[in-house]
Amino acid sequence: MKVVQLCNRDNAFQRFDVLKRNRNKRYKYNEFLVEGVRSLNEAVKNGWRIKSFLYQKDSLSGWASEMIRTVETEVNYCLTEELMGELSGKEDTSELMAVIEMRQDRLDGVQLAQNPFIVLFDRPSNKGNLGTMIRSCDALGADMLIVTGHGVDLYDPDVVVSAMGSFFNMPVVRVGDNTVLFDYINELKRKYPGFTVLGTTAHKEEPVYAVNLTGPVMVMMGNETLGLNRAFKEACDRLCTIPMSEKSYATSFNVSCAASILLYEVTRQRAGGGA
Repeated sequence: MKVVQLCNRDNAFQRFDVLKRNRNKRYKYNEFLVEGVRSLNEAVKNGWRIKSFLYQKDSLSGWASEMIRTVETEVNYCLTEELMGELSGKEDTSELMAVIEMRQDRLDGVQLAQNPFIVLFDRPSNKGNLGTMIRSCDALGADMLIVTGHGVDLYDPDVVVSAMGSFFNMPVVRVGDNTVLFDYINELKRKYPGFTVLGTTAHKEEPVYAVNLTGPVMVMMGNETLGLNRAFKEACDRLCTIPMSEKSYATSFNVSCAASILLYEVTRQRAGGGA
């Protein structure tokens, strides 16, 4: 395997730096920078294409050495301690980072279960919320997370980190064209009898526990500030809410918290809890 030594902030280093900081450059190069043992293990396990490893030769653990030895890459880069520290987003510099190729956004490329369970997040505006949403979808058995509209970058390092490894295990597809999305929903309704699109709202609608979620379903979560846009609400078969205490000062849940509650209700009912 070809290894390039980096001792200064040359063009190669600048490219790694912009992958971390610049959304447009990430999409220009179709790749993103990742660090963290859990994330790298899951990326390899789930077949993501690792293009390069970045490391400091004299400080490698057995895990990092084995990763470099066994995972096929195009070219690896050996950096100085100072340069690794500049790239790392952690207080204790990561011993190993990777440049990973982005995946294509294809709704038809995700294999659904016989009883589909899909989640949609409309125009996410907070990196931590998107990462937590990915983690909750993974933990609670969703087949896919669809991200719509212009929002935070799926491949931002903060999103990847907050997803805690689930980023590489949970299929996430970005859809920028609502027509494509609605065509996909119509196809799902033809293919899966009883397929329900469930919208969520902070207003007092039908409580989620009263809705039968045992069948094929898509749960739509709205933007943190604006909620679901009108077109999505009109596409919903039903709207539901999470009942809150009458004594509560809060008028709504954080969107990632709300998603966890709603997704748990789906899994609870499907496990035999019933509506």
